[in-house]
Amino acid sequence: MRSIIFRKILLLMPLAMVLAAFPFPSFVTAQKQGGSNDKGREYYEARGEIVWEINTDEKVIALTFDDGPNAAQTPQILDLLKQYDAKATFFVVGKRMEKYPDLVRREANEGHELANHTYNHPYFKQSTPIEQIRQEILKNEQLITSLTRHKPRLFRPPGGFYSENIVEASKEAGYLTVLWSWHQDTKDWRSPGVDKIVRKVLDNARNGDIVLFHDHVEKNPQTVEALKQILPELKQRGFRFVTVSELLPFNKMESSVHS
Repeated sequence: MRSIIFRKILLLMPLAMVLAAFPFPSFVTAQKQGGSNDKGREYYEARGEIVWEINTDEKVIALTFDDGPNAAQTPQILDLLKQYDAKATFFVVGKRMEKYPDLVRREANEGHELANHTYNHPYFKQSTPIEQIRQEILKNEQLITSLTRHKPRLFRPPGGFYSENIVEASKEAGYLTVLWSWHQDTKDWRSPGVDKIVRKVLDNARNGDIVLFHDHVEKNPQTVEALKQILPELKQRGFRFVTVSELLPFNKMESSVHS
């Protein structure tokens, strides 16, 4: 009996080694890193250290775009935003800004907010040292500031993962960590179909939402076509498109604390 069990264990070991070597991608969803000692959303939200969305009666919504700029997709998105008098927040990546600095300047000149998404877009682990995270933030900050003459104040960690080290590094660098409304993750980077992206946003649109898009999708980008339907519909419903920094003062919870 023991020999049979031992043989089964030996057969399962290669599978276990493969699974350990190839963990699930960290960009699947925004979630906390680490073990049972790490705090969750309620803890960080109550302390004002991470923002997912805000509580407001005003019909305001923040559209955010990650991972750009992209030579083809970003200009089309900027054209659509201008057409519908919409302001957005672009969480830019340093190594892509170096390729397309004129697009970064255009984003800033057209009234959009530039925010920090690290220089190399690494997926931080729970064990990643605070200083290593901070250096990624600061290297990207230098580039954004040199191109726009404005220091960014918002940080979004790649993949949306958060941990004590990530939050602390962000605070030390002078940033507020911003994620997105869980019901407004379009997953456009997966190219799920234009209609799915449209329905995700329109069926769930609420006051104070922070919507996650990407202006750099490597294969079969669908965000531009989705925005052609999303922007006019939300505008018809009476929503105003604001940057994340413009959205934050509308927070009723924050207002009640300071009143």
